[in-house]
Amino acid sequence: MNKANSTPEEKQQAFGRLLTIMDELRAQCPWDKKQTLESLRHLTIEEMYELADAILTGNMQGVKKELGDVLLHIVFYAKIGSETGDFDIADVIHAQCDKLISRHPHIYGDVKAETEEQVKENWEKIKLKEKDSITGDGFRSVLAGVPLGLPAVVKATRIQEKARAVGFDWEEPHQVWDKVLEELNEFKAECDSHAAKEKLEDEFGDVMFALINYARFLGINPEDALEKTNRKFITRFQYLERESQKDGRKLEEMSLAEMDEYWNRAKKLPNP
Repeated sequence: MNKANSTPEEKQQAFGRLLTIMDELRAQCPWDKKQTLESLRHLTIEEMYELADAILTGNMQGVKKELGDVLLHIVFYAKIGSETGDFDIADVIHAQCDKLISRHPHIYGDVKAETEEQVKENWEKIKLKEKDSITGDGFRSVLAGVPLGLPAVVKATRIQEKARAVGFDWEEPHQVWDKVLEELNEFKAECDSHAAKEKLEDEFGDVMFALINYARFLGINPEDALEKTNRKFITRFQYLERESQKDGRKLEEMSLAEMDEYWNRAKKLPNP
């Protein structure tokens, strides 16, 4: 079936079909029988990156396929949870529904939130209260919910968003840009003084953190922006490789000026 507007009944039927297949695979397939939460973990991370690639390239059929793979993993984890008696797929879904309702009091309660920023700030505050009630230790850092294993650029963005939720943030974009310039000047000063590598890393990290902060103020996702630049560089560099090879030339034997001739032609290509 390939429908973009399935009925609620068709959606339920499709989900039930997946659950049935999962039960059958877990009972009969040698590979599926052996899987654990730990063995699936790295595969799930890989699937998420493949989904992200499909989204960035605008490949909607790829997005559909990768969403299916991610959904399978969710169902797989829930199946294992049901076998250990900890939770099943219904528990997972109901817990998510309860969380969505509690974190949208402007929809399901009497809280007012008219902008995206207000919604995000309420969301972070509610998350913090939820974690306080779980830990019961009287202290819970605003930043505690940022996973340690996140890529650094994504982690910096999440840290800044969480700090903003409690009012720790700049008020105007120009203040953030001034901070970027300040950090750049400090980094340049350390470079000019031939500082130790550790000091250079510290200052360079400050520059990146400030730039990510400025991107957030402009509504730019820094991870997406950098990935687009990565793809753009790959496209142009591979053009340089292909075209120079067609002309019987080797990159390692060419001067930078000669390579620039191909690079400038590559810059006229549409972005990937």
